[in-house]
Amino acid sequence: MRRRTKIHINPKHVLIVCIILCICLIFISFRYGEKLTPLKSAVGTVISPMQRGINSIGSFITDKMDTLKSMNDLLEENEKLKDQVSVLTYENKILLQDKYELDGLRKLYELDQKYADYPKVAARVISKDSNNWYNVFTIDKGREDGLEVDNNVLAGNGLAGIITEVHQNYSIVRSIIDDKSNVSGMFLKTADTCFVKGDLELLDSGKIRVELISKDAEIADGYEVVTSHISPNFLQGILIGYISDIKLDPSNMTKTAYLTPVVDFERLEEVLIITELKEPLID
Repeated sequence: MRRRTKIHINPKHVLIVCIILCICLIFISFRYGEKLTPLKSAVGTVISPMQRGINSIGSFITDKMDTLKSMNDLLEENEKLKDQVSVLTYENKILLQDKYELDGLRKLYELDQKYADYPKVAARVISKDSNNWYNVFTIDKGREDGLEVDNNVLAGNGLAGIITEVHQNYSIVRSIIDDKSNVSGMFLKTADTCFVKGDLELLDSGKIRVELISKDAEIADGYEVVTSHISPNFLQGILIGYISDIKLDPSNMTKTAYLTPVVDFERLEEVLIITELKEPLID
């Protein structure tokens, strides 16, 4: 079997031949331009449609490449805008949080001014019982901040509760809405006394119970109830809430009613603690 002999052509030789051929064609084109006109026309007739097609394809590809580049630019810009929106959203949340904290501090300041005669310490609520209401909650101040058991706790526009346990750096507060709470109150306008009893079952309607009102008490819906001077643990004159739905008891000896607290016990964040205790009665 005979092996075929491979032909090796040097690329340099091919390039030299092509250059010489191009030079010859250029010379012929200039020297015999008029005689080659029919040939040029024939070649142009064949090549022109091909050029138009190539140009069309080239234009199409260029347009698509420009469109693709524009899309990439838009995607990059979109990512940058998303990052900017994320940053602005975060900054907006921080500003809103600062606003809410400022509003809370402003309310505490107004409450502090309302009871300016009493020394107070501000505290933040850090936990509560596992229900919808702040009937028992924990604050982030304790013995090291000068707090004691039976310190009165303020929030909103008046009385929130009383401290029942004090630890080194936190305390437990029982609010006036808790079932175990019983606050001696009086009507600010008439000085008639009553007892404000916590009742979690009534809180869905936003009220708690008021009992042992004198049947002769000349009171009406909307009257203010404050802590009484005869209360053993609560300082006098702290606003508790507003009376409504006054009824005479079946015994015809006393009246009962409902009270709407001035504190929102669904949302508690900051409170004020009066560090002064009620002076005990001395026989």
